[in-house]
Amino acid sequence: MQDYNLFLLIAVLTAVFSYVAVNWVRLQLYPHLLDIPNARSSHVTPTPRGGGLGFIAVFIIAIVVYNLCFSTTLPTLPWFLWLSFLPLFVIGLLDDWKNISAALRYFVQLAVAMMLVWEIGAFPLPWLDNLGVGGAGLAFITTVIGLTAAMNFYNFMDGLDGLVAGCCVIQVSYCALYLNQPSLWLLSAALLGFLVLNWSPAKIFMGDVGSTFLGAIIPACLLLAAQSPANHTPVESWSSLVVTLPLVLDALYTLIWRWRQGENIFKAHKSHLYQRLNQSGFSHSKVAGAYICVTSIFAASLLLLGTTGAILNLIALGLAMFYAEKLIKSQLASSALSACASTN
Repeated sequence: MQDYNLFLLIAVLTAVFSYVAVNWVRLQLYPHLLDIPNARSSHVTPTPRGGGLGFIAVFIIAIVVYNLCFSTTLPTLPWFLWLSFLPLFVIGLLDDWKNISAALRYFVQLAVAMMLVWEIGAFPLPWLDNLGVGGAGLAFITTVIGLTAAMNFYNFMDGLDGLVAGCCVIQVSYCALYLNQPSLWLLSAALLGFLVLNWSPAKIFMGDVGSTFLGAIIPACLLLAAQSPANHTPVESWSSLVVTLPLVLDALYTLIWRWRQGENIFKAHKSHLYQRLNQSGFSHSKVAGAYICVTSIFAASLLLLGTTGAILNLIALGLAMFYAEKLIKSQLASSALSACASTN
């Protein structure tokens, strides 16, 4: 009981100090980390970015305190996991400050992904088990590509107030329960402190320093869980990935949709499903709230129903995306009719 009370106190303080740290970044680094609206932006006023610097710094301090207090009584995550994210933190912060080239960013992401897979192991791909060394190498490469894709997808999705931060609170909380890792609740707490300032109308954005970190740590935790076959079978490991789909599938769906339209998939755009929902008239808070609700339902069904929940989630997500497309078309048609009526 004493450990529980102490942990709860640390979690609450993490949320409070995260808010304070992010607000400090907003006020003190405003001229250096400013996001100027452009044609691809979903906001119209210059807004500071780099909020990830605040909540990640507080989270790391909280992790140190957690390990000092509970290393002998509660589960802890390996230190190499946190150290592996340091290059991502640095390159993300530099990009928020000076706009680093995409090639250099991807090189760092690739290096971090390779370190993680080397230390943790590849994601279970049972159909490659009989191919020996070649199969192991292919599993390694596939996992590395998957990790770098996740880092970029989470970054792509960070374009609407509260969307990625809110979804990640749920995803990290799911990982804390799935892995039985209380330390991850501290990241959820830090994200909540940030979310207060990031909710619409956002006073600060997390920036690349925050989004790439989250895009790495959540898949890395799921990868870590997959290396414990006694607790998580390959089927369960694949099922757990479904919790990331409200963010990842939007990015992947948009990538495929743009490719089929003959567009340059490497060119910046404003075609994500969440962006088109916002453009069709739904507010930042409504769109973000919908994504957070879907993520919450997915996490709960995975924890309660396991693989069955994953299958139901996939079906529900397909129907939800179909409905969202219909809704966008309906809203745009209604807006067009209203515009015509006002001109006549």
